Amino acid sequence: MVAGFDVLHGVAGLLVGFLVGLTGVGGGSLMTPILVLLFGVSPHTAVGTDLLFAALTKTVGTAAHGWKATVEWKIVRRLALGSVPAAVVTLLVLSQVGKPDSRAAAIMVTVLGVMLIITAMATLFQKQLALFAKTHERLDDRASLVPTIGLGAAIGVAVTVSSVGAGAMGVTALLMLYPALRVSRIVGSDIAHAVPLTLVAGFGHWLIGGVDFGLLANLLIGSVPGVLVGSLLSSRSPDHILRPCLAAVLLFSGYKLLS
Repeated sequence: MVAGFDVLHGVAGLLVGFLVGLTGVGGGSLMTPILVLLFGVSPHTAVGTDLLFAALTKTVGTAAHGWKATVEWKIVRRLALGSVPAAVVTLLVLSQVGKPDSRAAAIMVTVLGVMLIITAMATLFQKQLALFAKTHERLDDRASLVPTIGLGAAIGVAVTVSSVGAGAMGVTALLMLYPALRVSRIVGSDIAHAVPLTLVAGFGHWLIGGVDFGLLANLLIGSVPGVLVGSLLSSRSPDHILRPCLAAVLLFSGYKLLS
């Protein structure tokens, strides 16, 4: 692994891992476009590799958030009830399509670009949406069950196809469904939920030939220390500075993929 280590891939993993731990955003939203735009990896391989990257990186993040007691496991279970079956069904559909040709690859790039722009908007206006949710009547615990499972299903499909969706969009929707919870608990729960989802989706992409394990190893060498540091600093992050910058990067990446 050391002999084949690529410094640029390691630095990319470090940066993305740090942002994942800090904000819950950045796994697929940043790594997949980095792989496609900067390193020239095919969209199919980028999505599959990034899914396993996210699974392993967010396992470390979950451990850190679990140690800080910032994971709401009830929410994690509800999301997984929707996302894991949705991911399996989506993988079955993708396996029937077969290895993507140039037209399918172009469609994947378009889907990824659109998802990044939506994620950028969710990241930028996350706080306003959360404040809006707090001004309206809160759902009780039973009433929030079905919407949370439905959110999980939507995230499961989006993540399996594009590797984007479990971060900013998941956190934003959860803030609106559970406005009484602290943001750190929402972020921790979102990261914990991403582990089984990306593991199932990444394993499925591996079976249909969409994972580069050499690239994955290089990314993980940087991401593991990055996500640990980010998770431990998550409660002190300068949110008013970090989120607009992150949204701008996501918006630019989406624009470049669509142009």
